[in-house]
Amino acid sequence: MAKSTYRWSKDIDFDIDPKKIGRIVLIVLVLAVIAIGVMTSFYTVDDKQQAVVTTFGKVTDITDPGLHFKLPFGIQQVEKVDVNVYQKIELGYTTDDHGNVTSTSESTMITGDYNIVNVDFFVEYKISDPVQYLYSSTDPELILKNLIQSQVRNVVGSSTVDSVLTDGKESIQMQVKALVTEILAEYDIGLTLVDVRIQDAEPPTVEVVEAFKAVETAKQQAQAVVNDSIAYENAQLPAADAQVDKLLKDAGYQKEARINEAIEQVAMFSAMYEEYARDPEITKSRMYYEAISKILPGVKVYIDTSAGDGSDVQMLLPLESLMGGNG
Repeated sequence: MAKSTYRWSKDIDFDIDPKKIGRIVLIVLVLAVIAIGVMTSFYTVDDKQQAVVTTFGKVTDITDPGLHFKLPFGIQQVEKVDVNVYQKIELGYTTDDHGNVTSTSESTMITGDYNIVNVDFFVEYKISDPVQYLYSSTDPELILKNLIQSQVRNVVGSSTVDSVLTDGKESIQMQVKALVTEILAEYDIGLTLVDVRIQDAEPPTVEVVEAFKAVETAKQQAQAVVNDSIAYENAQLPAADAQVDKLLKDAGYQKEARINEAIEQVAMFSAMYEEYARDPEITKSRMYYEAISKILPGVKVYIDTSAGDGSDVQMLLPLESLMGGNG
């Protein structure tokens, strides 16, 4: 091949060999191919990720954090997914990078008793299956957000306004989480719901807000009264227990006294019965005179000594003479 000569100036000549240039181009291309092959034959996955490896578009592997190798030149493609990161969805409000909160129309809902409330929800979720997350749906986050909105309105729409604004928030959160978790298991979009919390719940007008604040204040006062009564009960219980113990002991003493008294009366009756058995008439008369003395104290008692045979001789003897004049 003849050499070509190019004259750029009167004093400088450049001789170009096309064959030499071809070799140089070939070497550059080979080096570029080698470099591209080396650069596309490995990848790294950080500790919060998993990587989905596809070969000619088909999923062939899921790799964990670390350095991994793959087939170069696009034969194998790698999609990295943040599986160990808690992500959030804000319903009813948005927060910018500076922490400023802006309400949105998503917060307006109707309760089961036909009242309008503004409810803001904070949702946490994470990716549980990177393959399903990447390939089972076009936008799994949007699906999750729409699903949560639907179930939130469903639960709030079956609740009363009092429960939404006051003491029913925890129950609403649990119901929403249970419903969304169940439906996510059916959809299988690779997402797992971690938590659902009500950030804020309030009526749409200032007047209603003030009314509910008054109701909440009354509830707090009622709870304070209940707490005071419980404290009073706890303070009075020891004294009441001591009084009960004293009454039980007094009852025990009275029981023993009654039993002893009954035993004594039984003994006296038995002794009296023995005397009565020996001489019934004398014992009967003595008991009669004793009863008269108890019933009519201070009354003089005379004894008729007549024989009772119709004779005119009769003598009345005062009882004091027989008892030594002691009445």
